[in-house]
Amino acid sequence: MTTDQQLQAVEQTNERISTKKALISVLGIFVGSLFLLILVYSTFPNVTEEEKVHIKVPFNIEDAKNLGLVLNRYKVDHYYQVMLGVFLIYIFLQTFAIPGSLFLSILSGFLFPFHEALLLICICSALGASLCFLLSQLLGRKLVMKLCPKKAEEWAVQINQHKDNLLNYIIFLRMTPILPNWFINLTAPLLGVPLVPFALGTFIGVAPPSFFAIQGGRTLQDLTSTHNPLSLNSVGLLFLFGIVSLIPVFLKKKLKNKQN
Repeated sequence: MTTDQQLQAVEQTNERISTKKALISVLGIFVGSLFLLILVYSTFPNVTEEEKVHIKVPFNIEDAKNLGLVLNRYKVDHYYQVMLGVFLIYIFLQTFAIPGSLFLSILSGFLFPFHEALLLICICSALGASLCFLLSQLLGRKLVMKLCPKKAEEWAVQINQHKDNLLNYIIFLRMTPILPNWFINLTAPLLGVPLVPFALGTFIGVAPPSFFAIQGGRTLQDLTSTHNPLSLNSVGLLFLFGIVSLIPVFLKKKLKNKQN
């Protein structure tokens, strides 16, 4: 075996060890997070046997309806405990890129006053996405390049084009359904997006879509599908919000061109 082959073998071995350590770390964080959720569940007020079956993460609108009815009965005497439960579950789903946060947004609109629901969703989205961002730095590169390499390459070009205005660009992406949130969370750190504009852009950008989810929560028992809170008019408004978020970018480029 030549020296180059030996060095290559050592590098491959080190990479496997590094990947194994990262996988163990992510698994440990996942198990610890599950333990925390179980602990919160164990301290929840006593519920009836009929209600217990509805105390679960909502993955469809029917689950959200049933969970909303149960939590609504207990929030009078256990308001902040109910809010803490929603907060932790929301962050858990966002951190590990698990679907279901839309139903928790709708549920928040049903359970809490509008301003509290909006702040809760924005904080959970920013914090959960940031934690997903950090986990992706540990293990995300191989996962992303295996699942969607072409889309990652295309987005890398867009990131490079907006490198001087990343905050506005992240806000635009969060407002519009151009890229899935899980994809943004996993690939952003791998493409050189700094954490601060990523987190701040997420906090600001999720607010407009959350308006519609919260409004859907106001009429939770009348909803038959998740398409109701995001009608064609709603999607149109989201794109409008997204375009508005890019106006500072265009103005900055125009001013820069004039100066040159």
